[in-house]
Amino acid sequence: MKAPASTIHDAGRGAAVGQAEPAPHERFDDELVMNLERDQFVSETSRPVSRASLSARATAGLWALRVFVVLVSLMVIYTFFYQLS
Repeated sequence: MKAPASTIHDAGRGAAVGQAEPAPHERFDDELVMNLERDQFVSETSRPVSRASLSARATAGLWALRVFVVLVSLMVIYTFFYQLS
């Protein structure tokens, strides 16, 4: 029994069986990046990105997460030094 032509075509490119093809614009962007020289790639990827505009709730949530991380870090440091003595 012969395999379908699409399976043979996908196997030739190294794609996994059942993996969806990328959208045409995604494939085009990937091909453009793959053809850049190293210095071109670095200059394109090091270009700054503008700050995202977030809602007040998202900003408050991110600040709450920062405070939580600092508090947990302090607790871990305290526990570490407490266990040393």
